Amino acid sequence: MSDRVDFPDDRTGDRRTITSGFFEQEVYLSSEETAAFLHDLADQLEDGPSFTISASEWEIPFDYSDPVEVEIEFSAQRERELEIELEFTEPSGGDELSVR
Repeated sequence: MSDRVDFPDDRTGDRRTITSGFFEQEVYLSSEETAAFLHDLADQLEDGPSFTISASEWEIPFDYSDPVEVEIEFSAQRERELEIELEFTEPSGGDELSVR
């Protein structure tokens, strides 16, 4: 199984690989496209601590460690809105602690 999670508009071609700096992308997907994307992401989370998320022009390979932060936010100010955010953190790579 590939470690790639593609947005539904994915096309073949040259992609910019993002490994540093700041990048933000907002996309609007149908409920079916969102479900497919989340299924692909869930499959990758089950397979191991790395995945590559991509669209037609960019890709972000990422290694992460547990735990994954899941934030739920609900607002009913002007309109009802539910936000679900997943935050993955790269492995610390530091020395492991031990007691001898």
